[in-house]
Amino acid sequence: MTGFAADYAGASVTASPNHGERVDGRSPDMILLHYTGMGTADQALTWLCTAESQVSSHYFVYEDGRVLQLVPEARRAWHAGKGVWDGENDINSCSIGIEIANAGHPGGLPDFPEAQVRAVAQLCRDCGERWSIAPERVLAHSDVAPVRKVDPGENFPWQKLYLDGVGHWIEPAPITGGRFFQLGDAGQPVEALQAMLALYGYGIEVTGEFCERTKGVVEAFQRHFRPARVDGTADSSTIETLHRLLGALPKFNRS
Repeated sequence: MTGFAADYAGASVTASPNHGERVDGRSPDMILLHYTGMGTADQALTWLCTAESQVSSHYFVYEDGRVLQLVPEARRAWHAGKGVWDGENDINSCSIGIEIANAGHPGGLPDFPEAQVRAVAQLCRDCGERWSIAPERVLAHSDVAPVRKVDPGENFPWQKLYLDGVGHWIEPAPITGGRFFQLGDAGQPVEALQAMLALYGYGIEVTGEFCERTKGVVEAFQRHFRPARVDGTADSSTIETLHRLLGALPKFNRS
């Protein structure tokens, strides 16, 4: 496929060869945000559009807000790799992938320019409306692939997206002292923490053991929802923020 009509009116088309059929004819019900993590935007775009890379995304957003569509939304782009969310383990088949040009952790976590953030928000709103994607299913790559992935990182302005009508967010609880759980801890409180993370959607087993996987999932949660401190320690701020998010979900907040 060398050319196609853009699904999003604000995008220009630069076709990538890296895509396939969505398994079982799935429609996208998730938006997954990434950073490119490369030195320049053009380097990243070239990689996403090269057959040998075996990676792609549906959209690519430059720092100045320009949006390119690389793969038709009806097709399965290759952006997520191995991951899980809310029991779903073929993330590529159920998601729209958006690569945001940013050097990320390898480049010292540079800020995301305002024009770029506005463009991402507008793109997400458009995709969300057309595919009826729930706000809580606008996620980070790190949410579906904890430990393995850290993008778009703790510097990504999720709150700005939320204020622009995109995603699920609450103001994080303040970081204070008090009880916390960390690597090596065990017992019912750890089990309860794991259960809450799983209930929100994270891929985690409820074992009661605060293992490396649990630490990685807590770090992923913090990157998205409590970015002031990302250390994998389930302090009172992290736990309270998670509790409030669960309470704000429509399925748990019916009156």
